[in-house]
Amino acid sequence: MNTKKEITIYDIANKLQISAATVSRALKNHTAISENTRKKVQETARKMGYRSNSFASNLRRQKSNTIGFLVHELHSNFITSVLAGIEKITANTDFDLVIGHSSESAQKEIANAENLFHKRVDGLIASLSFDTTDTSHFEPYVEKGIPVVFFDRVDENTYGVKVVIDNAKAGYEATMHLIGQGCKNIAHITASLKRNVYADRLKGYKKALIENKMPYTKNHVIVTGYNEHDSIKAAEHLMQLKPRPDGVFITNDFCAAVCIKTWKAAGLRIPEDIAVVGFNNDAIGKIVEPSLTTINYNGVEIGKTAAKCLLDQLNGVQGAPKDGVIVLKSELIVRGSSVRGK
Repeated sequence: MNTKKEITIYDIANKLQISAATVSRALKNHTAISENTRKKVQETARKMGYRSNSFASNLRRQKSNTIGFLVHELHSNFITSVLAGIEKITANTDFDLVIGHSSESAQKEIANAENLFHKRVDGLIASLSFDTTDTSHFEPYVEKGIPVVFFDRVDENTYGVKVVIDNAKAGYEATMHLIGQGCKNIAHITASLKRNVYADRLKGYKKALIENKMPYTKNHVIVTGYNEHDSIKAAEHLMQLKPRPDGVFITNDFCAAVCIKTWKAAGLRIPEDIAVVGFNNDAIGKIVEPSLTTINYNGVEIGKTAAKCLLDQLNGVQGAPKDGVIVLKSELIVRGSSVRGK
């Protein structure tokens, strides 16, 4: 197979009968080179098919000008909004994003963390998978002085800045809202309690029940996955309880939407028979009928905050945090799935 030779600045210099140094400066729009020469060099480079070798340049400078973005899933409004926030901050910089996807697997997360490390990313923004229990795969970053910013799903005992919301407060507010609507028997559907976000939301749920002298029982807490099959199983389980719950706080909007559909198909009325509060403010919450009460937290702001923390460290900004927790606001959005007539 014929592979066309890569054009270099020396080929352009030979073509124009000028020095390679002049070509290099002209391609970088250096003001020491006349505008006429710059235009001539850039036009010739374009016609010859020259591609800037930023990889070699970055190696010489010991920088890759890339930021790793390691996440547990990509099919999520929240994750895409975080990515949009990161891009708002990085768009006008020289940094590119390299994405790694763990598919909720600790083993894939470890492999992706190692891969991004060997790709020589200058910094990393990460959110942990469901079953990550050991964060030692981030230690090479620490040893090399590569900044890491975690968001949403974090381990508070791990190196790096963590950007989160107050999940315990959000869980408390969601459950208190259901109590305020007259619910007496409130269940909770959540995911892996190894993750801070779900463990803290459970704490908020329990606190609201205890404050209101309402019973907390383990069979009212379902720890499950968030796919359609798992969500249907969770909904069916709650319908079989005696007495059946009259309110449910669910820590994921897609799961909540599937539960609502399942309960309605079984003849239950939402919110009269079961009042529902979700979490994330995903688009599906506005489509489901009745529309879903949920906890909103701004993924774009989380992404912007995480990216700014990382870039401040990379750019040596004085006082840039290298550790600790940054807590952003969340809010309860009340819709039809939980509001009962007084």
